[in-house]
Amino acid sequence: GDVAGMGADLFESYVGSIIAAATLARGDMVKVALPFWIAGAGIVASMIGFFFVRTKDGASQHDLLFALHKGTIVSSVIVIGLSAAIVDQFFDSNGWEVFGCIVIGLFCGIFIGQATEYFTSYSFWPVRSITQAGITGPATVIIQGIGIGMVSCVAPVTVLVVTILACNALAGEYGIAIAAVGMLSTLGVTLATDAYGPIADNAGGIAEMAELDERVRETTDALDALGNTTAATGKGFAIGSAVLTSLSLLSAFKENAQIESVDLSDAYVMSGVLFGAMLPFLFAALTMLSVQKAAGAIIMEVRRQFAEIEGLREGTAEPDCERCVAISTQSSVEEMILPGLYAIMSPLIMGLLIGPSALAGMLAGAIASGMMLAIMMSNAGGAWDNSKKYIEIEGECGGKGTQTHKACVVGDTVGDPFKDTSGPALNILIKLMSMISLTIAPVIRGWSEWQFWYYGLIPIGLSFIGTITVYQLYWKNGLDITAPVSNVKKADVEAGNDGAEAEPLVSE
Repeated sequence: GDVAGMGADLFESYVGSIIAAATLARGDMVKVALPFWIAGAGIVASMIGFFFVRTKDGASQHDLLFALHKGTIVSSVIVIGLSAAIVDQFFDSNGWEVFGCIVIGLFCGIFIGQATEYFTSYSFWPVRSITQAGITGPATVIIQGIGIGMVSCVAPVTVLVVTILACNALAGEYGIAIAAVGMLSTLGVTLATDAYGPIADNAGGIAEMAELDERVRETTDALDALGNTTAATGKGFAIGSAVLTSLSLLSAFKENAQIESVDLSDAYVMSGVLFGAMLPFLFAALTMLSVQKAAGAIIMEVRRQFAEIEGLREGTAEPDCERCVAISTQSSVEEMILPGLYAIMSPLIMGLLIGPSALAGMLAGAIASGMMLAIMMSNAGGAWDNSKKYIEIEGECGGKGTQTHKACVVGDTVGDPFKDTSGPALNILIKLMSMISLTIAPVIRGWSEWQFWYYGLIPIGLSFIGTITVYQLYWKNGLDITAPVSNVKKADVEAGNDGAEAEPLVSE
């Protein structure tokens, strides 16, 4: 999720921003070439920045964070220098406005990362407030976490608004697109920082399974807590870049579809905005429900193994781990059919059925709604996770095993699908819909509302058929996770013991 998934997400943003900038260059070959040169400069800068990431033994969370920040800061400074040289070579005097947009984009990414770090690191008040809320139980942990997630939207949105307005004033729509390229130019070191999290997490898992010395586990726990913060920072960066990329793609769509203006007082545009604002909630709901189904199936499989594999409870037998991995991977593929279908078909339905103005409104609604929901879910999930780590590593509120710790574990369980599934998935939704819209823009260019509405019946029919098929295959006969599974031997059942007195199958 944090390596391949986030890598694919950010790669898509990077390619999308380059496509948008090249499209909005309007045939100016210098402006078409610039995003490719900036991307190349970013690769060199990231390679150099890598060598500045180092720290000492026994470093605190603050020291570890600063070590990672050094790589990002050095890479950003080098990108600024190389960008200035590129602009100086390519442009006349008017090129410095474009350079300003690149610099603004870089700082936008850094500020969003800092804001995300504040709301997801246990070094700061927001996460510690969730831990304190755990004193009164899991319900208050959930309430506090959702509140922290919501308020965490303020800073990234403000930074993005300032970035959009400043770049638009300097270089128009092309300025916004090149700012997205600038933000993503240091992707090499940013993505490496993000990938650090799951590497540290897996190291901790290996240390635990191999029953290594407790000192090793303490070290990996400290690294893992930092990894949660860097993963959340990476997700915040991904959301910000996705919004800038999607806005640039929306501008490119508007130009290619020959839409003169998008008037919110127009009924078709407003209908598109409302429909688009609903789509991230539908998308997030489908992915959340999918996690519940897959998790339920794995829990039932674990219980079955405890019941049927002799010696598993005593630790003398090996579990069938491959079966659990198979359930997870199979579910992830099956459950992505519907969200993927809706993400592709929604622009086709709106554009072909009604027209380009309604589709532009739909994209605007989806970008605005998707951004808020993605930031809230990603930051709330990261904060819940680190509220638990704060107890485990720093011994806050009595340390592990206390009721406060158990309450924060519940919050962490809710936060995992928030930050690892539904939140990041919304980035892909808004970019994919923007890209599909840009692709069909030449087809619907100059169409008036309802002009060729009958073409819109084709994607509607495909969506309906896909929904019915997925329901029949994967949803109709869902797993009954309420079914009792006992570890009672067959002889006990035959003797009339129904297992009511059996020990719990899975301890906390």
